[in-house]
Order: sequence, then C-alpha cells, then structure tokens
Amino acid sequence: MQLRIPPVVIFLFTACCMYVLEELLPVGYFDFFGRRYLMAALLLLALILGLAALGQFFRTGTTIDPRKPDRTQVLETKGVYSFSRNPMYLALLLVLLAWGLWLGNAFNTLLAAGFVSVMNKIQIVPEEKVLLQKFGKNYSQYCIKVRRWF
Repeated sequence: MQLRIPPVVIFLFTACCMYVLEELLPVGYFDFFGRRYLMAALLLLALILGLAALGQFFRTGTTIDPRKPDRTQVLETKGVYSFSRNPMYLALLLVLLAWGLWLGNAFNTLLAAGFVSVMNKIQIVPEEKVLLQKFGKNYSQYCIKVRRWF
C-alpha cells in the first residue's frame, strides 16, 4: 500500500478548512453552557486514546507509520484496541470536534464527518486489506468484534 497523503495532513487540512468555514460562514455560530468543558473533555479523551494507542504500539515494537501497515508485527486487540480498531484516528477526530467547539460554528461538524469519510476511504479500508492478508482469520474475527471507529 502506498499512501500518498499521510493522515496527519488530512487532519491538518480539515482543521484549516474548519477555520476558513468559521471565518466565511458566521451564520452557523453557536454557544452553550459548558461548551468549553465539553471541548476540554474531548481533548483529554483524545490525548488519553492517542497516547494509549501509541504506547501499545511501542511496547510491542510494531510500526506506527500509517503509510506502511505491512510492517505491522502484532495484531493489537487489547486495551484501547478492544473498543476501537482505529483509536489514533478516533483521537484525531475528537481533536477536530474540540476545535469545532472552540470555533463555535455548527457547520464544522460536516467537515469532521468529511474527515471520517475520507479516512475510511483512502486510509482505513486499504489498511484493513493489508491487515487481513497479514493476519487472516484473526483479523477477520477482530473486525467482527470491534467497530472501526467506536
């Protein structure tokens, strides 16, 4: 699998688009009690998920490079991987949702949904094909038990 656009670039592009949308479309502005608390909770959850997922990869010595899933040494199924097959991407999504709350434009949720769609199509599905070839039945059973995002 040769990924041309790293996931972090897609994440940063989406975040920039969210900012531009907020600047150009102020009619979507919203505010509510606890908005900043929700934003902080999303960021904290993203940090916990992301660090836990990275930690598991480092402990098992498997690659964290999303462009080279064929270098994966171990099929992670425990810890944060027991409830999300993609906790690192989920962490990025949570950061985008928190960013959308910070910006306060309701239309940014559409861009966050677009991030999920793009990640599914150009990153996750190709990754899953490689992992299925590499881990076979174990990966297939894992996919049945654990959802892609959450």
